[in-house]
Amino acid sequence: MGIISWIILGLLAGAVAKILLPGRDPGGLVGTTLIGIVGAFLGGWISSRFLDHPISKDFYDLPTWISAVGGSLVLLIGYRLIFGNSRD
Repeated sequence: MGIISWIILGLLAGAVAKILLPGRDPGGLVGTTLIGIVGAFLGGWISSRFLDHPISKDFYDLPTWISAVGGSLVLLIGYRLIFGNSRD
C-alpha cells in the first residue's frame, strides 16, 4: 500500500476507534483524525515488526485493518489519559 492508502486507512481506523470509544476528546475532530492516521502507521509497524505479519499490498487485508484500528485505540486511550477529558 502507498502512503495515501495508509492515510485513508488511518482516517477510517480513527473513525472506528472513535465509535468504539465514544465521548469528547480534548483535541476534537482534528485531533482524533490525526490520532487515527498515526495509529494506523503504528499498528502496521507493530504488526510487521513484532507479530511477524508482513504489511500486505492489499487494502482490504483484515489483519492490517485490525492492527490499524488497534493502534488507533491505543493512541486514543493514551491521549485521553495524558490530556484528560474535555468535559471537565
